[in-house]
Amino acid sequence: MAPNKVQDGVVVSVEYVLKLEDGEIVEETTAGDPLVYLHGANNIIPGLEDALTGMALDERKHVVVQPEDAYGDYDPDDIEVVERSMFGADTELEVDDLVTLEDEDGEEYEAIVADVTGNEVTLDFNHPLAGETLHFDLKIVGLREATPDELSHGHPHLPGHVH
Repeated sequence: MAPNKVQDGVVVSVEYVLKLEDGEIVEETTAGDPLVYLHGANNIIPGLEDALTGMALDERKHVVVQPEDAYGDYDPDDIEVVERSMFGADTELEVDDLVTLEDEDGEEYEAIVADVTGNEVTLDFNHPLAGETLHFDLKIVGLREATPDELSHGHPHLPGHVH
């Protein structure tokens, strides 16, 4: 029997529109292509997961998530100036480009190019939505029990996706 509400261990399909405080639409699902996640497995930001808990199939809700429950406050210390040569001569770099860097341990980090001046590139390691209050219009479009594999892996397994 399918679960009747959003709770831990349930694979949730949710359609949403995400707006900023000024009404700008940042992200939205398209009809028939919802966000699918495993509830209780930290697949989504905490404030959104908390707000979805207990919702029923076809239920709609408007949710406001503060920065501390989303991507955190903007940290001005998360800016770094690096040598342009780090990126290779053929790499085009423009302001607002998203770049992926790897540290000595093989960990990958994403940054946004904040400035390119001569031989220097200023990188912003803050999440693009850091410091933003997020406004979600939500609709639950699917609920099902997670499989044992999904529970052990901590995320849903979707048809056509590699696990």
